Amino acid sequence: MSAAFDCVDHSILLQSLHSTVGLSGVVLDWIDSFLSGRTQQISYNGQRSATWDVLFGVPQGSVLGPTLYIPYTAELASSQDMLSHCISTQTTVKSTPARQLSAPHAAAVDQLSTCLADVEAWLKASRLRLNPGKTQVMWLCSQQLLSRLDIADVSVLSSRIPVQEMGS
Repeated sequence: MSAAFDCVDHSILLQSLHSTVGLSGVVLDWIDSFLSGRTQQISYNGQRSATWDVLFGVPQGSVLGPTLYIPYTAELASSQDMLSHCISTQTTVKSTPARQLSAPHAAAVDQLSTCLADVEAWLKASRLRLNPGKTQVMWLCSQQLLSRLDIADVSVLSSRIPVQEMGS
């Protein structure tokens, strides 16, 4: 993900803390108070910009920053459809018999691309972004199996990601 802590939408986070974690009342109000009312300003060469409200992001360098980010993304991690889809894709990739390699691995790559598209759609709805430039795809298999793979890259969003080979 790209600049994930900076992109956290406060209203989505507060809703997630309420619905996923079960926070309410004074505790939720306290977190809302912690996030809201923040401003930022740029100072360069003795000159200062105007001050503007910070509507997104969790404070970095604070103990609460990472702690608040976890429930923000909890829906993605707990999504049964998406999680089982991703797990089945990984299992398919790992368990494809060498004798069936020519057809099934292409299906596994298609499943992986579909799973990543689902993840990307969730991220977009949550105002986050998958960064294809930081995404890696690895084949984890024996050298014998690796020698039979003929897929050099996988489609992730609108980018082609080269496959890293990790034979044993």
